[in-house]
Amino acid sequence: MGNLLKVLSYSDLEQCPTFFLDFEHAQPTEAETVVWNQVNSVLEEAQGILAELQSYRGAGQEIRQAIQNPSDVHLQEEAWRAVCPLVAKLKRFYEFSLRLENALHSLLEALTSPPYAPTQHLEREQALAKQFAEILHFTLSFDELKMTNPAIQNDFSYYRRTVSRNRLNNFQVDSDCDVNNEMANRMSLFYADATPMLKTLSNATTKFVSENKSLPIEDTTDCLSTMACVCRVMLETPGYRSRFTSTETLLFCMRVMVGVIILYDHVHPVGAFAKTSKIDMKGCIKVLKDQPSTSTEGLLNALRYTTRHLHDDTTSKQIRALLQ
Repeated sequence: MGNLLKVLSYSDLEQCPTFFLDFEHAQPTEAETVVWNQVNSVLEEAQGILAELQSYRGAGQEIRQAIQNPSDVHLQEEAWRAVCPLVAKLKRFYEFSLRLENALHSLLEALTSPPYAPTQHLEREQALAKQFAEILHFTLSFDELKMTNPAIQNDFSYYRRTVSRNRLNNFQVDSDCDVNNEMANRMSLFYADATPMLKTLSNATTKFVSENKSLPIEDTTDCLSTMACVCRVMLETPGYRSRFTSTETLLFCMRVMVGVIILYDHVHPVGAFAKTSKIDMKGCIKVLKDQPSTSTEGLLNALRYTTRHLHDDTTSKQIRALLQ
C-alpha cells in the first residue's frame, strides 16, 4: 500500500491490528480528495491558531490597575481597550473549535462507513488517517498551552463582568469584540474546561456515535484503538522509527498516540484502561517512559489527569503504578 505497511494481522494480546503509517508523506487518493480538501481547509489554520495562543500574554496588568482604581475612568478605558482585542482572539479560537468538530465528523464518517471495517479504511485511506492524527496533535498542543495560561480565563471573566456592569448602568461602550450574550455563554463553558479542545473532540465523537445508530459503536472505537496500535508499534520498533526524517515526527507520533487513547477513554463505555480494552496501555505507557522525560512528561500528565477511567475499579494496579 505504499506508505502504509501492514505489520501484523491480530495480536493475541490486544486483539488489535497494527500498521506502519507514514505520517510525513501520505497523499490523498482520488476517493479521499473531497473529504481531504474539506478537512485541509480547517487544518491550514491550525498552526496559526497555536502561534496566536502561544503568544497570548493577557491584560493582567491593565485589569489589576482598573480593579485597584475603580473610580479612575482613564484606567477603566485602558483595561477595556487591552481586553477587547484579546476577547476577539478568544472568539476566533472558539469558532475554530466548531470548525474542527465538523472536520472530525467528516473524517469519522469516512473512516467508519460500510462496507469496509475501520482497519481497512485506515489502510486504504492513509491521507485521511494522517489528517485525523493532525487533529489529535493540534488538540493536545492547544490544550497544553491553554492549561498553562491563566490569563485566558482572567481576561474573559473581566470582560464579562465589565459588560454586565455597563449593561446595568445603561452604559454603551464601543467594542471590537462583537460577542453577544449567547456567544459569551458558550465561550465561558468552552474556556472553563481544563482541556477545551479535547472536550470538543470527545463530544463530537459521542455525538457522531449517537447520530449513527445503525453503526456499531465498535466501528468508531476500533478506529481509535487501531490508531493507538499504529503509533505504539512505530515508536517501539527501531526499523520503523528510522523511516521518519525528523525527530518532530516522533513527538507527533507520541502526541497522537496519547490523544487517541484519551479520546477512546472518553468515548468507550468502559474506557481504555480496562482489561477488555483493545489498547495495550502498558505497552503505550512503557513507550512513553522510554523516551526523554522532557518530551513525554506532559503527555504522561495528560493520561494521568485528562482521562476518564484511570481510577475505575477495572483499572489494574500495575497500570496505575506506571502512571504514578
